[in-house]
Amino acid sequence: MSSEKTVAREKGVTALFAALVLAWVLAAVPVAAGEGKGPEILTLPDALRITYEKNRDIGKAREYRNLVEGRYVEERAAALPQVTVSAFASRNHDESQKAFGGDFIPVEQDNRGVEAGVSQALFTWGQVGAAIRAAKIGLATADDQLRLFRQAAARDVTAAFYDILLAKELSGIATQNLEQKLRHLDEARRKFAAGTATDYDVLAAEVAVENARPEVIRTENLVRLSRERLRFLLGRDGREVDVSGTLVAPVTPYPSFEESLPVALRNRPDLSDLRHRTGVAGELVKIASAGDKPRLDLKAGYGWRELDAGHSDADGKVWTAGLFVTYPVFDGLRTRGKVAQAKSDERTLRIGEAKLLDSIALEVRGAIDAVQESGEIVKALSGTVAQAERLVTMAEKGFEFGVKTRLDVDDAQINLTQAKGNLARARRDYLVAQVTLRYVMGTLGESG
Repeated sequence: MSSEKTVAREKGVTALFAALVLAWVLAAVPVAAGEGKGPEILTLPDALRITYEKNRDIGKAREYRNLVEGRYVEERAAALPQVTVSAFASRNHDESQKAFGGDFIPVEQDNRGVEAGVSQALFTWGQVGAAIRAAKIGLATADDQLRLFRQAAARDVTAAFYDILLAKELSGIATQNLEQKLRHLDEARRKFAAGTATDYDVLAAEVAVENARPEVIRTENLVRLSRERLRFLLGRDGREVDVSGTLVAPVTPYPSFEESLPVALRNRPDLSDLRHRTGVAGELVKIASAGDKPRLDLKAGYGWRELDAGHSDADGKVWTAGLFVTYPVFDGLRTRGKVAQAKSDERTLRIGEAKLLDSIALEVRGAIDAVQESGEIVKALSGTVAQAERLVTMAEKGFEFGVKTRLDVDDAQINLTQAKGNLARARRDYLVAQVTLRYVMGTLGESG
């Protein structure tokens, strides 16, 4: 019996251990299986960090900078010596040489050799220097484009982030409204069962419930669409994203137009890009103007050659060196046409700069007005929600005691729903307006 008890005890311990292991495995499997599959919860700094790393427009701007760097290297090569090494081996067979005596002039000749050549532009009437300067300015243009795309992406992602928070607020308001209508329906049914309410009251409560359901569906769909838009802007493939944050923010003093405009004119990347493009256009005018001017090049070569002609064979060193002047005396007025086009492009860019300056002033004015407007609305609505909630409570208590009608309760509930929705929208608009102002001033994401 003791041995049987011992065996039974060992079996029990083994079964307990197996059960613990199985429980641990089952608990760990869902975690491992669900890892990376749930929504990625992001704060606003997280979203901006991912934007700067993964946004496709920013990636395109980086590749554009790589392209411009390649062009700069290409243009700079014109100012550097060009070195080539060549080798050749050929056989010439010319039977017409028999007319001069095949014994003296062989009909076949073998040529072999290897040579190294170098050429260097000495004077190009400013073409090479202008091309290098234009390419270097192009690098600054690429940096401007990258800043522009970074700021635009930061603006869009921030707005999308706040849109999700707003959609969640509206969804919560709609859900609370529906729950409130369901409580009213339960209360109406209880009163109808107690004989203190009519079937009209029950029917009215049922209609109110059904009217509240579509808003819940719409706002839930709005949350999904807002999250999908943020995922698209972040460049996230497949994995869902969600946000964590709040729309509540203090209303700070409003900036003035006189302070904001100089900052915008100093920091706007599109204005800097246009000015750099104008500089490139000026260099292109110089390049086109040199098209009908003389240029001076140095060319030299050094190598070894061997000539095998019949019974004669000779080899030795060869070298050449010389200065070459090229002067296109008449090119059919092609250069004049190119110069006219280049000057027209430069003037067009300067006109565009003047137009952009006016546009920036208008944008700054509009952005400041939007901040002020949304900020004042937030201030005006901040106390309205508390008052509307108090009004709903008073109306419901009055309805219970028979001193208020169902219409009074519905009106109070509608006012509360509108007040909450308006305050949430105003807070979102204020935050987005601040971001838009920073974008218009060219300072958005400069530290990111």
